[in-house]
Amino acid sequence: MIPKTFKEVIDLGEGREISIETGKLAKQAHGAVEVRMGNAVLLCTVVSSYNPTSMDFFPLTLDYREKFVAAGRYPGGFMKREARPSNEEILVMRLVDRVLRPLFPSDYKFETQVMIQLMSHDDEVMPDALAGLVASLAIQLSDIPFEYPISEVRVGRVNGEFIINPSRSQLEESDIDMMVGASEDSVSMVEGEMLECSEEDMTEAIKFAHEAIKKQCQVQRKLVEQVGKKPTREYETAKEDENLKQKVHDAAYQACYDVAKKGLSKKERSEAFSEIEDNVKALFTEEEKEEFGGMISRYFKEVHKNAVRDLTLNEKIRLDGRQTTEIRPIWCEVDYLPSTHGSAVFTRGETQALATTTLGTSREANMVDNPTYQGEETFYLHYNFPPFCTGEAYPIRGTSRREIGHGNLAQRALKNMIPDDCPYTVRVVSEVLESNGSSSMATVCAGTMSLMDAGIQLKKPVSGIAMGLISEGEKYAVLSDILGDEDHLGDMDFKVTGTEDGITACQMDIKVKGLSYDILIKALNQAREGRLHILNKITETIAEPNKSVKAHAPKIVTTTIPGDYIGSLIGPGGKTIQELQKETNTTIVINEDEETESGIVEILGTNQEGIDKVLAKIEAMLFKPEKGSVYEVKVIKILDFGAVVEYVDAPGNETLLHISELAWDRTDNVTDVVNVGDVIDVKYFGFDPRTKKEKVSRKALLPKPEGYKERPSRPNRDNSRREHKK
Repeated sequence: MIPKTFKEVIDLGEGREISIETGKLAKQAHGAVEVRMGNAVLLCTVVSSYNPTSMDFFPLTLDYREKFVAAGRYPGGFMKREARPSNEEILVMRLVDRVLRPLFPSDYKFETQVMIQLMSHDDEVMPDALAGLVASLAIQLSDIPFEYPISEVRVGRVNGEFIINPSRSQLEESDIDMMVGASEDSVSMVEGEMLECSEEDMTEAIKFAHEAIKKQCQVQRKLVEQVGKKPTREYETAKEDENLKQKVHDAAYQACYDVAKKGLSKKERSEAFSEIEDNVKALFTEEEKEEFGGMISRYFKEVHKNAVRDLTLNEKIRLDGRQTTEIRPIWCEVDYLPSTHGSAVFTRGETQALATTTLGTSREANMVDNPTYQGEETFYLHYNFPPFCTGEAYPIRGTSRREIGHGNLAQRALKNMIPDDCPYTVRVVSEVLESNGSSSMATVCAGTMSLMDAGIQLKKPVSGIAMGLISEGEKYAVLSDILGDEDHLGDMDFKVTGTEDGITACQMDIKVKGLSYDILIKALNQAREGRLHILNKITETIAEPNKSVKAHAPKIVTTTIPGDYIGSLIGPGGKTIQELQKETNTTIVINEDEETESGIVEILGTNQEGIDKVLAKIEAMLFKPEKGSVYEVKVIKILDFGAVVEYVDAPGNETLLHISELAWDRTDNVTDVVNVGDVIDVKYFGFDPRTKKEKVSRKALLPKPEGYKERPSRPNRDNSRREHKK
């Protein structure tokens, strides 16, 4: 029997629509929804355990996978099965997780799994823009406690017009690529990249996206009403004891307030707050601690948070003693590592990043082979966050999702400032050596200086800053250059990067509901002031990119050859190009350009002399003498009937100078006129159909002897035979 299905449609205008449907697939999941746009189909399922965990956090797993079969393709590599998620899939997981996670009850500790799968792909539909919508609806159709519907959309701008969920081709023409997550009432997440847009333009883009999200939330409510909302499951909530809560508050609040006001370092603050917590716990008997231990710790965290927030709101003083707009002390250094192609250290307060730049050929490009996109990146950035940077020791189990996300943000901040004609593949690696707030923004700053140190001619330097917010009712404080504690205790974490002329990337997570656009605009303008302050520190250290790459760094020269010469340069079995690379100590990469039917040759080497030898070899290979022109040649071999000569300006290009073309007088021996090693001038006459060889002449450049008589030309042998037969 065909199951009953429920469906709603979201109209995006211009003939585009999103359809959402439930009731047909994955009915044993607690909630399941499929969403379609064009030929793209995503299926989302959600399941939550009915048995609580002992974890002190919400164990939510948000998983997004793109199936190769969705695009009619096979997975690459030896094993023809999808394996670990790609970086792009992980970035989508983070986008959705950041919006969903805060909407589950804080005391809900049941293992929950949200799985989103791309089942069918459409080249012109960006599936990540649909992931938040389908996840939100799947949860609402379950009995899992969830606050209210949300959705996510991508907003682009083409020719000054905003577009919701632009196609891939539209996105290539857009100067804004931004994902926005929100509910009907407030924006909660923003992430994207821009081509130096203004703060006002960014705000307008967020507003435009929010209006579209409101409609999508309303459609979700309609579908849930069609299906019939399941009663929210009951679960055991955390115990509360108001008397205990008041006792902890009375014992800890003022002490925490006083410590927060001292402007201590991260380590000193941590030790002081731990001591206060120990003193609070000492007020209770062993029996009370055994019974209320978890509650005591929870109430202390609340008191600690409130004290720090109140200090900032009441006195505009922050944990480290700064004012709300003040940036921590900054010091920078470039050319820090002698053997790298470029390096820089950026230190801001207790956050430090060491960035390095490596230059390579197109062979080092980062290949992207996903179901939804295949291509390569000639600029990419990797971000590493080792345990020691926060004074901790824990197992290292590969690159974390956080490292991938922070690295992607820094890469987006810098990539559009790489010049279009940069011949190199460029890799930047950021090693975070200390962290107390916004190591991703330190990475942007260190990365900028490292690129400039490497001689990459950046269009403009880029800086980044992390902004925070503490609000309570009508009172609020926007914080520049936030600490790690301010990120944890605050209501907003807003990272923004840019040049002196505009924003290049942003990432924002808002924890408070109903953030006004007035506060957002204030935060953006305050961020601009902070960015320009940091940018000034960067340019004080390195004012402009180095004019050239370092002596030990590879130089790269690119040239083009006709397609039919590629085989000649490579040689049989690659012999010619391998010998040339060995002889010149260079790396030679040839890429075919199908549009122009030519070969793009990249020559990489640290020694300019070697590069010049390769260029000379290519020029010689492409050399074509022009009829009627005079060329300098060198005699390299003597034969009975002439001399083999080599064009001086095109080594390796040889031709025969026939004995009859040496001089006007009869020449009995070639060596009477020329010898090996002689350099002479010859005139090029082109292809001689009689001899079926190229003809060059020395005598054509000499004056004819007085009284010289031309010898009668010999008749063509074939014509003579025909005349004889007649």
